[in-house]
Amino acid sequence: MSSSSAPESAFTFISHGASIQEFKISNHNIVLGFPEAALYKAHNAPYFGETIGRTTNRVKNAQIHNLNGKTYHLDANESPNCLHGGTYGWGKQDWDGPTPLNRNGKEGVEFKYVSKDGDQGYPGTVVCKLWYTAGHEDGGRAVLDVEYEVEFIGDECEETVVGVTNHSYFTVNPAAPTVEGTVVNLATDQYLVLDANSIPTGEIASHPNAPAPNTPFMLGAISPSFDDCMVLTPARSKSILLDTRQQSLRRLVTLSHPSTGLNLEITSTEPAFQFYTGEHIDVPELETSKGEKVAARGRRAGIAVEPSRGSLGGEE
Repeated sequence: MSSSSAPESAFTFISHGASIQEFKISNHNIVLGFPEAALYKAHNAPYFGETIGRTTNRVKNAQIHNLNGKTYHLDANESPNCLHGGTYGWGKQDWDGPTPLNRNGKEGVEFKYVSKDGDQGYPGTVVCKLWYTAGHEDGGRAVLDVEYEVEFIGDECEETVVGVTNHSYFTVNPAAPTVEGTVVNLATDQYLVLDANSIPTGEIASHPNAPAPNTPFMLGAISPSFDDCMVLTPARSKSILLDTRQQSLRRLVTLSHPSTGLNLEITSTEPAFQFYTGEHIDVPELETSKGEKVAARGRRAGIAVEPSRGSLGGEE
């Protein structure tokens, strides 16, 4: 992802959830979060900045069928479904890190988390490595690269399921309480149609609130509303690789705001992304351990863009 306005930028990460805590451009923090780890652990129902796993989004009826000849029962934390890996998914765990490093010629940090067989009901032991690397492109654009690598290290079974993403909420007008006035440009208008329990029906259609691809539109105080998996490449396509990291980046979303001049572009090698306008954010005013006030965050305080895989079956 990249953001432009001025060359000054700073990134902060915390071990809880391997989360992005700050993404500062010209002293503007464009991600929602908390000033200390204890608040993430106690109040982060919206998943601010978290690394989501073992799977992203929802698993239908919290069950995985026909895997290793079995049916696996997951934590139904959003009954009847399993959401974002369960109550104690990867975003709610303390990871090893951040460990400073140089990767691909850029300064960054590494996080690592071992998810054991049976974690939230998922089979097999896996280790996830996550790298955040930062730099600047020509023209002064600040760039944050996010890379995941998951290795199946257990011998408990032959197969498992994994889907990882980041759940940061972005705001390109950080002083405002909502994203009203944000100009959005989506690379696709196609999405997975959902049933009453937010599970894909199998149909891919044009989103009723999205204009034609690459057509800018502005978010108002209460509309348009999105909480959907937008599709660049259909999940049934044989062209989708298990590891997409060597493929070219594709633009997913561009966000900008006329009052700040801030511009954010999110790119990915993944074939789909969840686009969510934050209707269910509800964090009260809080207080740090030093007695400092932390402002409340409410409906439409930020926009989540979660690069991931879309599914036409029991998982999204």
